[in-house]
Amino acid sequence: MVTVQRVQTGLRVEKNLLKVLKGLAEYLDMPLGELVEGIALHAFEGKAPFSPEILSKIKQLRDVYGLSLTAADGHALEEK
Repeated sequence: MVTVQRVQTGLRVEKNLLKVLKGLAEYLDMPLGELVEGIALHAFEGKAPFSPEILSKIKQLRDVYGLSLTAADGHALEEK
């Protein structure tokens, strides 16, 4: 185990993306913050964070919550 110091943050995230992340965290039985940490740490090393089984679950959650955004949209989002 590695000991870390966590801080509270006011992170703003697209509504449907947040719903998918929360749903995935619930499915994996882990806090949302730890899920985001894991995704970021994998991305920083150029590694895929999810197995094919989890990617399938993510697709289901995207469909349920209407998340149509893709990675290509990441730098072209505009807030209402």
